[in-house]
Amino acid sequence: MTLEQDLTAAASRDLEPLTPAQKETLQRAVAKVVALGAQTGVTAEEMIQLLKSGLTVGELLEYLAAHCGEVA
Repeated sequence: MTLEQDLTAAASRDLEPLTPAQKETLQRAVAKVVALGAQTGVTAEEMIQLLKSGLTVGELLEYLAAHCGEVA
């Protein structure tokens, strides 16, 4: 399993089964989040751990946004 697949699984853990179109959309969104993390110095592994520790996807995005401000 790739890091993006791990992150997708963590992000969708509380969702009902997804349709193929929903999975594709989620995978594209996760790829964008992983890319943002890479730009801000937050690894996919770190994001997975944050989600597993209870952070919501919205909170993860806020965390990355805060790191963007530090990098810029």
